[in-house]
Amino acid sequence: MEAIPPIAVLKTRFARLTHLQDAAGVLHWDLSTVMPAGGAEARAAQLATLKAMAHELLTAPEVGDLLDAAEASPDADPWEAANLRAMRRQWRHATALPSDLVAAHAHACAACEMTWRRARAENDVAAVRAPLARVLTLTREIGQARAGVLGCDPYDALLDEFEPDARAAAIAPLFDRLAETLPGILDDALAAQGPAPTPPAGPFPADRQEALARRLMETLGFDFHHGRLDQSLHPFCGGVPDDVRITTRYDEADATGAIMAVLHETGHALYERGLPAAWRDQPVGRALGMSIHESQSLLIEMQACRSRAFLGWAAPLMAELLAGDPRAPGWDADTLHRLYTRVAPGLIRVDADEVTYPVHVILRFRLERAMIAGDLAVDDLPGAWREGMKDLLGLEVPTDRDGCLQDIHWYDGAFGYFPTYTLGAMTAAQLFQAAVAARPSIPEDLARGHFGPLLDWLRETVHEKGCLVTAPDLLTAATGRPLDPDVFLGHLRARYVERMGERAR
Repeated sequence: MEAIPPIAVLKTRFARLTHLQDAAGVLHWDLSTVMPAGGAEARAAQLATLKAMAHELLTAPEVGDLLDAAEASPDADPWEAANLRAMRRQWRHATALPSDLVAAHAHACAACEMTWRRARAENDVAAVRAPLARVLTLTREIGQARAGVLGCDPYDALLDEFEPDARAAAIAPLFDRLAETLPGILDDALAAQGPAPTPPAGPFPADRQEALARRLMETLGFDFHHGRLDQSLHPFCGGVPDDVRITTRYDEADATGAIMAVLHETGHALYERGLPAAWRDQPVGRALGMSIHESQSLLIEMQACRSRAFLGWAAPLMAELLAGDPRAPGWDADTLHRLYTRVAPGLIRVDADEVTYPVHVILRFRLERAMIAGDLAVDDLPGAWREGMKDLLGLEVPTDRDGCLQDIHWYDGAFGYFPTYTLGAMTAAQLFQAAVAARPSIPEDLARGHFGPLLDWLRETVHEKGCLVTAPDLLTAATGRPLDPDVFLGHLRARYVERMGERAR
């Protein structure tokens, strides 16, 4: 009987691993949307068990030998070679950690997240200090263990999980440049934008907002046969490529926020659905990294859907579905564009405008690096947050709900995630610029509500590549240059200073 090739054994094992991870993802979606609060303890145990099973599957003693054998006889096919590299990367990350640490971290994160939900609602930072301290301790252990394998410091080892091969030493200068340049753009944008427009008058029932959201999702190319839209405390995109789950939250006094949140998450969903189907259960067929993932959501939301071209098409549809009249006052394209490109420094990251959003990320990047390094204790986090907001945006933080309690990430153990938001924003600006250069009709297409040409370009250039190449190589191939913050800064100046000034005149 002929022996099964090592790569075939590995592909079967990694397919099983993918299925376990996908099951955990759907359970996490359920936790965040419809699970009753009383199920928290059981769900934490379920997620911890699934993660431990996945970890044991990946770290079994024979996996290292199989990888060595497969690498000794490399396949000439670039997809097979890239898949093997991605397998090795996952294995290196996993074998750095003992199973009991993985399970303890998963359990601590699930328990901390549920405590955070109550603490945030009640503005009770004291309630979550001990759970967060536990998560931080275990996260440091994970970072230290992986750092020894990857040959980097603990924070970079955590960052590497979300953004392969990224290092804080390369990100920090980019962020420092933004921190130095954005205040001037912000001042110019505030001077140019003029008086605030009067938003459309509500109320806007949630069912009407949902009907509009679903219509816009379909316009963008979302497939409801392979996905759904629900509500949660914090908008997110989850599930799996064949069953993509989007959530949002509705404010019946103001429909504008929920709609853009849906469009943002639809960008994530389109990327997931566009990943190479032939490699769906293999590492090479998964998302390349979170900066590319965020670039897809921000390209759709910021570059395309907040453009004057798209809003010109969307305005009457929004008026019809939300107000019952396509000519209802306040729903004209100019008013909507002014609303959706309004600049106003604020305390909440998810509500921040495109100019100030990177500052929120820079603050979190600096704080989480300090926490992982042991230079910032959990007890001192609220005060450090207040100081950072004052220094970076000149704002006072009145409550912890408006400060260190506002985001789920740290309470769910996701240290190293935040930088990918702004890396994604820079990538989105560069990709959209390249897309329009390649297909000049895209702005006119958006003005007709046609996303096909833009989506086709993204499918061919980004989505269908999976993990075939690295993120820097993908961006260089798509745009002709590495990540360049000047493209993003130029986009901000053009949209918020030059065009706003022209409109005011």
